[in-house]
Amino acid sequence: MALFKTSKPADTSPSAGTPGPAGPPDPTAPGAGDAKRLNRSFGWLALLGAILAVAGIVGLVYTGVATLTSMLLFGWLLLVGGFVGLLHAVQSRGTNFFWLGVVVAALNLAAGVVIIRRPEVAAEALTMFAALLFLTGGVFRLVGSLVVRGPQFGWTLVQGAFGLLLGILVLGNWPSSSQYVIGCFFSLALLFDGLGLLATGLGGRRIVGMVTERQGSPAQPAQPVQTEEGTKAKPGEQELS
Repeated sequence: MALFKTSKPADTSPSAGTPGPAGPPDPTAPGAGDAKRLNRSFGWLALLGAILAVAGIVGLVYTGVATLTSMLLFGWLLLVGGFVGLLHAVQSRGTNFFWLGVVVAALNLAAGVVIIRRPEVAAEALTMFAALLFLTGGVFRLVGSLVVRGPQFGWTLVQGAFGLLLGILVLGNWPSSSQYVIGCFFSLALLFDGLGLLATGLGGRRIVGMVTERQGSPAQPAQPVQTEEGTKAKPGEQELS
């Protein structure tokens, strides 16, 4: 009786070695809850950035209202900081910090009351202070760039000239410039901070989504290579018993 031992024919069906389509991420997989929390946190961050950016744009349109709002906010922050500093000084009585804490807290409280009661005068004073800062910084940058002449000579020279020009313009139109300078700076800060938070939130959500999809997709098995030897038995594999 002759028995023939042949090799097993390779599976040439279309489904062999072909990975299935990647399904949605498993919500019960490890790390799925962390991904959801991260996604939600980045979403709130993007929402906060959008609100700040819109507030900055509105403030640039209504600079007078932005100036008044920033002054009132600054006054209330000084009041809150004064009360907190006073409580901290009372808790640390008997130490060398006590009288210094009391004096600083009293100054914060007094400045907060003055700014809240007279926000226009406070805006004029801060505008004058900002103009003097621009002038001083511009002069120091100009002199420093001309004396040192380092690798950033051009940029330092441009920054110094820009600061000097801005200080002259603000100081030349003072006190009428106090109605829009503080509000303009405050609105620009809100706008750029909001855009930064918005970009961070959207980018974080996209990165979390990419990582989640990669973790949820199954690993692709290696597809076997089919040759003629896999479909035909070799002559040496036939044995006669």
